[in-house]
Amino acid sequence: MPHRTSRRTLLTATAATAAAAATGGFAATPALASAHTTNASTDSRLRRIIAGMSLEEKVGQLFVMRVYGHSATEPDQVDIDENLKEIGVRTAAELIAKYHVGGIIYFTWARNTRDPHQIADLSNGLQHAALAERSRVPLIVSTDQEHGIVCRLGAPATLLPGAMALGAGASRSDTRRAAWIAGAELAAVGINQNYAPDADVNVNPANPVIGVRSFGSDPDAVSDLVAAQVKGYQGAGIAATAKHFPGHGDTNVDSHTGLPVINHTRAQWEELDAPPFRAAIRARIDSIMTAHIVVPALDPSGDPATLSRPILTGILREELGYDGVVVTDSLAMQGVRTKYGDDRVPVLALRAGADQLLNPPNLSVAWNAVLKAVRDGELTEARIDESILRILRLKSGLGLFRDPFVTHGGVDRTVGSRAHLAAADRIAERTTTLLDNPGSLLPLSRRTHRSLLVVGADPASPSGTTGPPTTVLAKAFGELGFSAQALSTGTAPKQAKIDEAVAAARGRDAVIVATYNVTATSSQRTLVTALVATGVPVITVAIRNPYDVAHLTGAGVAASLAAYSWIDVELRAAARVIAGRAEPEGTLPVPVQRADDPTQVLYPVGHGLSY
Repeated sequence: MPHRTSRRTLLTATAATAAAAATGGFAATPALASAHTTNASTDSRLRRIIAGMSLEEKVGQLFVMRVYGHSATEPDQVDIDENLKEIGVRTAAELIAKYHVGGIIYFTWARNTRDPHQIADLSNGLQHAALAERSRVPLIVSTDQEHGIVCRLGAPATLLPGAMALGAGASRSDTRRAAWIAGAELAAVGINQNYAPDADVNVNPANPVIGVRSFGSDPDAVSDLVAAQVKGYQGAGIAATAKHFPGHGDTNVDSHTGLPVINHTRAQWEELDAPPFRAAIRARIDSIMTAHIVVPALDPSGDPATLSRPILTGILREELGYDGVVVTDSLAMQGVRTKYGDDRVPVLALRAGADQLLNPPNLSVAWNAVLKAVRDGELTEARIDESILRILRLKSGLGLFRDPFVTHGGVDRTVGSRAHLAAADRIAERTTTLLDNPGSLLPLSRRTHRSLLVVGADPASPSGTTGPPTTVLAKAFGELGFSAQALSTGTAPKQAKIDEAVAAARGRDAVIVATYNVTATSSQRTLVTALVATGVPVITVAIRNPYDVAHLTGAGVAASLAAYSWIDVELRAAARVIAGRAEPEGTLPVPVQRADDPTQVLYPVGHGLSY
């Protein structure tokens, strides 16, 4: 069977990354096949493993579950309490022993990701618990490490630009390298499946859940970068996951809290939404995640795609020819729970064609429902075996049956290495987009504009380890020779805070404002207008969606930039661009419409100024 390079080989090879990063290349590793690629002898071995499983063990293999705590066997008391409340077990090891789960997902809020050595120890502890089971099947350990605004592992791990920033950079090489770095660091701590890249085409500026998680609005450009990331992640030895099938880019409802409906025709879906998933499949993607969305043109039943046989089996399996692992989006999200109860959702997902059932709200209810469905004949055991075979092919292709463990030495050689951090800085510089510079204030000169005030939004760090943004920006300007003061004004500044910012601006040479999803009625706009009225030049930096500039046009802003995220690497890059230490090379991967007339484009795809 074609297989991936072992984890130890990959970690040893990481020493070559420094030279590769210096030349824009990759560490030398063999060409790697998709993990669900197989042959008859391997399938025969995996089928023997499946035949030796009890029905309970088979059902368990289908589930990927959250668990609280930093340790598989000795979590803190607060985590024991949460586990008992939500799952009925004390520890991750007890979870594995009771439900025989096939995978564990890490979350920051579940306190799984304190630091790299702890994560590696947790991963090893989970694998020891899995191998203590009668069937001795290793675990898939997964997480959402998209980078940009969705990060579970924080510093000292390397944090990289997210999808839309990479879309602004428009470099397949940078995009692939970012995924390779991210994948190598995940592999080093024992995470072997990443729920990335996002393959959604963001054609709706009001999309509340995708936005900058998408590479952009052009299906062809998104397809190129999705394929690049698939190759990067899987070349680093982990499974990539294209999401959210059949495409979540044109919604105005968040599927975490409701059930979105996408009214694209079948022809529109083929033109807009399908291409990135086709590209991922051509790149031999290991897994594809479903979306909790209704697409009437693809299935008029009103069922979300996660529960739709016409979509998962009819389109994804039969029309697109995909035979890898299909994982549901989290079954705890409201979008998939709107129409059916928690006992029906996992059964219907399997009937639709899903293989992995991710994070049900109540594992006991979900696990027992699937067990009952098989015993009652609603699901055949052969259907369950079909999904388990795909899952075991993935585990085998990842090398988990050979060696699922990682070492502290591998962590130290790989995670947050100097070469990775330097590459992240260079990639980020090539993504920062200069949208407007009417008076040519930028690049900012230390001789004429040395004294700066940095104000604006300070959203919480995606990973819990970075920021706050205004402080990061002020520090970055300080390191560049400016004198900079930070003042957090928030995403909805009150008049008192606006007055404080105006007072602090007086006597300064320029004000930098970090904006975060400005709207027509946003008090962030009031803040910018008040600062402009002081006569001090105002520079805005959109630290999430690039659409902010549409609501600030006409406010008298001296310059506007888009950074696409508030993680440190992108903020530091924006500071270097403002200071002229780096050229603004990014261009918009989405159009920005006028705020007063959304039918008119203010800045088209590809817009971006230079010095």
